[in-house]
Amino acid sequence: MSKRNAVILSSGSYAPERVVPNSYFNELLGKDVDTWLKEFVQIYERRWCSEGETTVDLVEKACVQAMDRAGVKAEDIDLLIIATDTPEYISPSTASVIQDRLQLVNAGTFDINTACAGFVTALDVATKYIQADENYKYVLVVGAYTMSKYLNLKDKKTVTLFADGAGAVVVGATNEDKGALQSKLLTKGEYNSWMGIYGGGSYMPMTEEVMANHDHQLKFVQKIPGNVNPDTWSAMILDLCRKQNISVHDINHFFMTQININSIFQTLDMLGVDRSKAATIMHYYGYTGSACIPMAFDEWMKKDLVKPGEIICFIGSGGGLAFGASLFKM
Repeated sequence: MSKRNAVILSSGSYAPERVVPNSYFNELLGKDVDTWLKEFVQIYERRWCSEGETTVDLVEKACVQAMDRAGVKAEDIDLLIIATDTPEYISPSTASVIQDRLQLVNAGTFDINTACAGFVTALDVATKYIQADENYKYVLVVGAYTMSKYLNLKDKKTVTLFADGAGAVVVGATNEDKGALQSKLLTKGEYNSWMGIYGGGSYMPMTEEVMANHDHQLKFVQKIPGNVNPDTWSAMILDLCRKQNISVHDINHFFMTQININSIFQTLDMLGVDRSKAATIMHYYGYTGSACIPMAFDEWMKKDLVKPGEIICFIGSGGGLAFGASLFKM
């Protein structure tokens, strides 16, 4: 019998109903940003939360979809991991709120914050739980993002890109020849001060000065070099392939951080892989941080583009800078 492994059983996703087109920012900023967004990053519109809509509202809907498609009940979930850097509260965890809402009565819970690399990190943690401990049969893994609530509407560097959404997967146990193959986590901590939300924590408690300086909102402090993602992603992917003894061409689908389509294409070009293997959803969802990878995966699953036996690659990066990559056989 094969070694106990973790397999992705199902997916779900949800984005708010409020659609914000590029034209909104033309009016807001008093200049044509629509043309640049369409041509350079291929974002045409995005979804923002409505007033009163919060992170847990998005997470709840994504989780219900994923559980329904997996055919598991709330009481079947053994562990809930939510990856987010836009939590419901500073404390307690967002996961504890969802556990109560969905009545996951047998589930342990916790949040993970590795910014936009959060989902891949959480998926790796879930995989390790299932591989190591037979008491964990079903783990619900979520990437969630409501960055619209942390945007300075006058900051053209951030306000046009970031959006809201949630994506979830149910990870289960299997003894079949499928599931998790390889994974790798990496951090380039020297970039920790280059972008983020720096107000509201112990370093910079919330004060009137912090509010006035917009330190409680997302900021690009320094421009991160454009080669960082393609160089790091391609190196991590090649490392996983080497360890699995496969070619990069054996990977059928790539689900990557969706902040810049050019970084995705540059990575695949460096690997010599056809660009059509990359899932891209930023066109109508904008950049949804830790939610973008499971949202892209769910889009491909709903379109029946991911087939049994195929190898897929998840690779994400986010503030910190944090990186996560994994290979799965479906």
